[in-house]
Amino acid sequence: MYQIRTDLALETQEKMQEDHVELKGVRFLEEKLSPNLTVSTVVIETENGAKTMGKPKGTYITIEAADMDEEDEDYHREVSEQLARVIRQLVRLKKESLSVLIAGLGNREVTPDALGPGVVDNLFITRHVVKEYGKYAFGKQTVNRISSIVPGVMAQTGMETQEIIHSIVKETKPDLVVAVDALAARSTKRLNRTIQVTDTGINPGSGVGNHRHALDEKSLGVPVISIGVPTVVDAATIVNDTMYNLVTALTQSQAFAAMGNSLEKLNDAEKYELIRELLSPNLNAMFVTPKDIDESVKRLCYTISEGLNLAFAGGCLHTTV
Repeated sequence: MYQIRTDLALETQEKMQEDHVELKGVRFLEEKLSPNLTVSTVVIETENGAKTMGKPKGTYITIEAADMDEEDEDYHREVSEQLARVIRQLVRLKKESLSVLIAGLGNREVTPDALGPGVVDNLFITRHVVKEYGKYAFGKQTVNRISSIVPGVMAQTGMETQEIIHSIVKETKPDLVVAVDALAARSTKRLNRTIQVTDTGINPGSGVGNHRHALDEKSLGVPVISIGVPTVVDAATIVNDTMYNLVTALTQSQAFAAMGNSLEKLNDAEKYELIRELLSPNLNAMFVTPKDIDESVKRLCYTISEGLNLAFAGGCLHTTV
């Protein structure tokens, strides 16, 4: 079966529904908070469900914000507050205060991949102050100890991201790791408008098919929450969308109805072969991003960092924002 490249569990679930694949051990819930803000939850409960979805067991919460690419401070604040609620929902540690390491993954020099470093630049870091002066330096009874790291990419450091993060975890002993990275989407409409939060960890570089060692509880020894935004789409996605629109247009035209019907009858394997021929040899490794990606990533960095700051403000993670 031809698979469109995506890091979003929501899109994988949608594709399974389109293909009429029975999803046992997978629960789905959708909540529409406003006309332009929807929260969807995919819970993979069994190993069979994980195998079918091609993703680890766990909870995947997706915030779809149709206007997140617009310059609307009030709307971005609403998204940040919702992100904070989702993060608190996934943090299941029952402690008065937490030590949290936030890792901004990606390459700062490549704009579509600079989301993680940009988020870290805007965080409210507290670990060093609490360690030096105590929690009362902030005038509060409980303060979460927040630290951060931008590990770069292997081409810059010569080291796996997992090796760097593991060493820091071993030395600083945080209760929780939060990893922020750019993702790839199946649908162009979700570019820069969707935030996925999951408790399953992340594979750095997976957004562009450059898989590295996973950052998860098994590899790091502490719970890992990952936050990602799709900033690129695979070239195959655009070809697939174009083919769908072409077939729709042809079947509605009397002159080309026969051609449109013949293309519409192609099965997944035949579509795969056709798309592979169209992409080969120069486009099969191409990823595409919007032309205004600089401003989009800048806004996203502020939105996500504000969500993290709200989520970990004070010491109690179980109060409402």
